[in-house]
Amino acid sequence: MKILPITDASFAPYGRIVEGYDVSGLLAALKTTPCTDAVVYVPKDEVLHQAEGAEAIGEQLFGGMPFQLGWCNGQNTKLNCLEFHRDSEFNLGTEDFILLIAKQDEIVDGVLDTSKVKAFKAPTGVLVECYATTLHYAPCSAANGQGFHVMVALPAGTNTDYRPVNTANAMDKMIWARNKWLLAHPESSEAAQGAVVALTGENIDIAADI
Repeated sequence: MKILPITDASFAPYGRIVEGYDVSGLLAALKTTPCTDAVVYVPKDEVLHQAEGAEAIGEQLFGGMPFQLGWCNGQNTKLNCLEFHRDSEFNLGTEDFILLIAKQDEIVDGVLDTSKVKAFKAPTGVLVECYATTLHYAPCSAANGQGFHVMVALPAGTNTDYRPVNTANAMDKMIWARNKWLLAHPESSEAAQGAVVALTGENIDIAADI
């Protein structure tokens, strides 16, 4: 799979590089969070909120709305699922990391073909916005055997426990957590747990491409 830098013009429909903030405090705090061979996600971590400059940056990124600073750390090379929120997500890594992403308007009849998925590398220390219409999931390692520490900034409450009692349509059935719509590949553990299987095609693995 071809992996392009986020500075490539083709990344523009999916997101942007966020400039102007001193993220050194966030990076220092993020580096202290645990990283194992498995992918672990924590929606909110006070270690990040207490980092130098963190609260001011968060307020600006979300225009004064309540927000949470969490992280997704580990090692990964596979797609497995895609998700979207009703708002942008901001990522920041202490190492290079790769995003496997697609666009919400590429979902056809409730299904997305993984051939639509693109790969982009984000460099260490660069704050990245993924737009609300960008489908994404766990970051991928930029090199085999290399871990990643990636900040995940979202509106407060996102990805916390919630399942709708009633579902009126196919999109409602994809709600997997608060402000989280999930499309699972049939090979994923999420599918085995009951997530809607809405990805067709290859469960992309970039191990041979990094």
